This record gives sequence, structure tokens and C-alpha cells, in this order.
Amino acid sequence: MVVLNRIYTRTGDKGDTALGNGARVPKHALRVESYGTVDELNATLGLARLHAEGETDARLAAIQNDLFDLGADLCRPDMDRDGEAGHPVLRMTDGQTDRLEREIDAMTKVLDPLRSFILPGGSALSAHLHLARTVARRAERMATHLAEAEDVNPAAIRYLNRLSDWLFCAARMANDGGRADVLWVPGATRGD
Repeated sequence: MVVLNRIYTRTGDKGDTALGNGARVPKHALRVESYGTVDELNATLGLARLHAEGETDARLAAIQNDLFDLGADLCRPDMDRDGEAGHPVLRMTDGQTDRLEREIDAMTKVLDPLRSFILPGGSALSAHLHLARTVARRAERMATHLAEAEDVNPAAIRYLNRLSDWLFCAARMANDGGRADVLWVPGATRGD
């Protein structure tokens, strides 16, 4: 259980922050940018949930929880030293990605087939889910960039990759199962 008795600590006033293992790094370090973008993604899902109901809202709540797990995973380098932590280290698991895949498969079964690229929009929920999808892609790009330089849990990257697919399908579901998707019309604004 996390207990926050004080919100500000003043420890980052000079532009650095602590990682999950206690190491201090600049706030603009790639690892911090990576889990910070996951936090931004979580906030975009909070906005989407303002328009979600029922099962969609419950699934988004589960994903928001996953994203806190993902942030905890990304903020702790040196996976090979997890055993020295003195407590269980929170890492993403393949089971979290498997759940997303099952949900994607279920959505795909009822979605109208794609016959064109679609533009982000339609319903308010769909537009917010498309925004979240683009933030998920940015988080994935940052995490894969980080993985080129440091250790990153492969399950974390798989999760981000699958999450953007999940968000795409969910955005289409929010547009009447894809029937109200906004279709891209190639060259439509070129004129004659």
C-alpha cells in the first residue's frame, strides 16, 4: 500500500528525480520520459472514461491500473538486480497482454471490416480513444528507444504495442461497431 503524507518533497527542485531503485537521474532522462508518457496516456484514458459506460468503462479502468504497473516497471532499471530489492518488484506480465488480445479478438468479431483508413473522430468516446492510441504509440516509441540503451522488460513493450491495437478497435466500437467511422477519402481536398 502506498501512503503519501506529503505531495511535495523538494528533492526534484534542481531538475532530477529518483527512479524506482533510488538512483537519481535528470527529469529529461529517456527512462523518465518513457514512464512520463505512460502517465500521460493514463490521463488521456481518464478523459475517455468520461464518455464510457458499462463493460468499456470497466475495461478502461483495468487498463489504467495496468498503466500504473507499467510505469512502475519502466521506472525501475537493472532488471537483473530485482532480487536484491528486498521486496517484490512490479513488472508487466504476458498475461496482461494476453487479456488485451482476447478483448481485441472479441471486438474484431463484431466490427465492420475496414474498407478504408479512418480518421480519428466520430463519437466523443471514439475521438478520445484515438487520442489515447496516438499517445500509446509515442510511449511505445520511447520505450523501444530506451530498450536500445538500457534494459526494458519485453512484456512492457509488447503491452504497449497491443494496447494501441486495443484502443483502435475500441475507438471503432465506440463508433457503432465501425458503422459510424469517419472514412479517409484520399485526395478529397485537392480540387480539380
